[in-house]
Amino acid sequence: MGIIKCYKFLVILLLVSCASIGNPEGGEYDVTAPVMLRSNPAQDAINYTKPRVEFLFDEYISIEKPLEKVIVTPPQRKQPVIRAIGKRIIVELKDTLMENTTYTLDFTNSITDNNERNTIEGFAFAFSTGDVLDTLVVAGCLLDARTLEPLPNIVVGLHNNLSDSAFTELPFCRTSVTNDRGRFQIRNVSPGSYRLFALKDENKNYIYDPPAENIAFHDSLVVPFFEPAVRWDTVYVAGDSTRIDTVREVHYTRFLPDNIVLRAFQQQFDNRYLSKHERPQDNKIVLHFSAGSRSPVNVTMFNGDSTLYEGDEWYVGESDADRREITYWLRDSAHIMRDTLFMEIEYMMTDSLYMLSQQRDTLRFTFRHKTVKPKKEKRSDKTKKGKQENVTKQEFVTIETGVKSPMEVTDTLRITFGEPLQDFDSRSITFSQKVDTVWEQRTLPIVGDSLNPRAYFVDYIWDYGEEYRLRIDSGAVRSIYGKCNDSLVQVFKFRKEEEYAHFYVRLDGSAVGGFGELLDRSDNPVRKVALSDGELAFENILPGTYFLRFTEDTNGNGEWDAGDYSTLRQPEKVYYYPRKLEFRKYFTLNQTWNLHEQPFDRQKPLEVTQNKPQEKRKRTVNNDDRNSRRR
Repeated sequence: MGIIKCYKFLVILLLVSCASIGNPEGGEYDVTAPVMLRSNPAQDAINYTKPRVEFLFDEYISIEKPLEKVIVTPPQRKQPVIRAIGKRIIVELKDTLMENTTYTLDFTNSITDNNERNTIEGFAFAFSTGDVLDTLVVAGCLLDARTLEPLPNIVVGLHNNLSDSAFTELPFCRTSVTNDRGRFQIRNVSPGSYRLFALKDENKNYIYDPPAENIAFHDSLVVPFFEPAVRWDTVYVAGDSTRIDTVREVHYTRFLPDNIVLRAFQQQFDNRYLSKHERPQDNKIVLHFSAGSRSPVNVTMFNGDSTLYEGDEWYVGESDADRREITYWLRDSAHIMRDTLFMEIEYMMTDSLYMLSQQRDTLRFTFRHKTVKPKKEKRSDKTKKGKQENVTKQEFVTIETGVKSPMEVTDTLRITFGEPLQDFDSRSITFSQKVDTVWEQRTLPIVGDSLNPRAYFVDYIWDYGEEYRLRIDSGAVRSIYGKCNDSLVQVFKFRKEEEYAHFYVRLDGSAVGGFGELLDRSDNPVRKVALSDGELAFENILPGTYFLRFTEDTNGNGEWDAGDYSTLRQPEKVYYYPRKLEFRKYFTLNQTWNLHEQPFDRQKPLEVTQNKPQEKRKRTVNNDDRNSRRR
C-alpha cells in the first residue's frame, strides 16, 4: 500500500514540475543583436594561414543565405563552406590562401539570433596571411543610370590591373556588395591605384561577360588614403530628445574616397533573330523579331508550283515603329485560298560574335480553311408583296478612332481601319465644328502613317473648349478585299483652357541639349518635351502631382542611351528635380533648376523612389505578445 502511495506522489510531483517549466509571464523580448565573444583567429590577426575561421557568439544564431550575403575577399573560385552550429559560425575556405594577403569576411546582414531574428548589421572580419593587415576603405553608392534608383545586392570590385581587358578577363582583387540603399564599402584595401567597377554577376565568376550583365565603371583611377577628421556629436538630455545636453568633438580617421557615385547600365545590344512567324488569318502573315532593325527585310512568295512572286505587288506591308513586328496583307486571292504557303525571307540576324549578318530562311505558313456547308435559307416571318425575303448579314471593314470624352488639346486624333484601303481619299472623312448651335464644316489635314497603311491621323492644333464632329458616310471607303465601311458619326469636345496648368523651367548647369519628362507617382513618363533655348516648356498639363526628370541627350536622338564599355562611354546623364510638383487648374509655374544642386544619390524624391530603404523592424512588447510566445 505504501508503494502505491509513493508512486502516486511521484506522478503528481512530475506533473507539477512539467507544468511549471518556463516563465509564466513569457518574459521580455530580446531586442539586442548577438555579440561575438571570441574568434579564432582574433580580429585583424596577422600571419594566419589556416583555411578555417571560427566565431563564438553569446546566443544561438543562424545565417541567412550565406552563399549570397557573405562576401569573401579576395573572391574565391571555389565556394567556401559557411555554417552555423549552435552559438558558433564556422567558415572553411576551399581555395589555397595567398601569401601576404588580407582576407575579409563580410557577413553584411546575414547573422541573426534564433529567437527574435535580431540582426547584426555590417559585421565584417579580417585577417592577414602576412605581416601587414591592409586597412584602407573605398566607399560610395550605386544607382541605376536611367532612373537613379539605388541598386541593392550588386557586386562592386577593384582591379589593381589597370588594363581595360582586366574587367573582362580577370576576377576582382577586392570586392563588396551594395546594401538596400545601394551603398558599398570595399574594406581592407592596400595602398595603390585601382579601377573601380560594379557588376551584376549572373554566373558568379567576378568577370564581366557582355552583353547580358549590368555594369558600371568609374572614369578615374581610385587611390585610397586616409586623413584625420573631426565630427560633432550631439548628446540629448535623457528622456527628452528636444533638449541638448552636450555637443562633443570626436576625432576619428576618415578613409577616402567615400562618396563615389557609380551609374549602372546594361550595354545596349539587340540580339536579333526571328522569334516567331504565323498566319493568324488567311489573308495575313506576321513575322516577329526579337529586336528591331532599320535594315530591310526582303521577302519572296512561292506559289504551289514553285513560281516566285517577287517585289511588293502581292502584299501590302505594315510594321511597328522599331520593326519588331512586320505584317504582310496578301492581295492575291489565290494565295489567300491556299492552306499552305512558303515564303523566303532575307534579314539581318545576330551571329555568334554578336555581329549582324545576312540570314536567309524559307518559312512555311499554314491556315486551315473551314469547309463551308450549304446553309438553308432563313426566311422572315413577314412578307412584302407576297414575296419572302432572305435574311443576310453584311460584313464591314472596322474603324477605330482615338475619340474620348473629354479630349485633350495635346491629343492626336488617329483613325485606323481594320484592313488596308483601296485608293483612300481623305475627302471621305469630314469634320465639322460647332459654332453656337450650328455645325460648320472644317477642312482638316489628314496624313497617312508611313509604317501602317491602315492608319491615318489628323495633323491639326485643336482649340480649347471647342466641339467637333467626325463623319464617315457608309461606303465612303473600301478595303483591298472589297469590304466597305458602315457609317460613323462621333462628336468630341476638348477641355477648356482654365482646366490646364503650365510649367516652364529654365535649366542651369547643362552644357548640352536634352529633353525633360514629367513623371507620375509610379515614375512613368506622362509628358516629354525637348530643351529649347535652355528652357523646358510643359503646357496644357492636367492638375495633379508630378515629378521631373531631365536627360542630357548627347547624340540628339531624343532617347536615353546606355553606356558602352568597349569604347569607355558612360551612359547619358539623368537628373531628377529633388521635389514633387503640384499643379492646379489655371496655374502657371516658372522655375529655375540647377542640375548640380544635389549629388546624384540625393536627387530622386523618396515619393517616386521604387526601391525605398528598408525600415528596421521595431518590437512592441505587450501582454498579447507575451501570451503568443507562451502558446
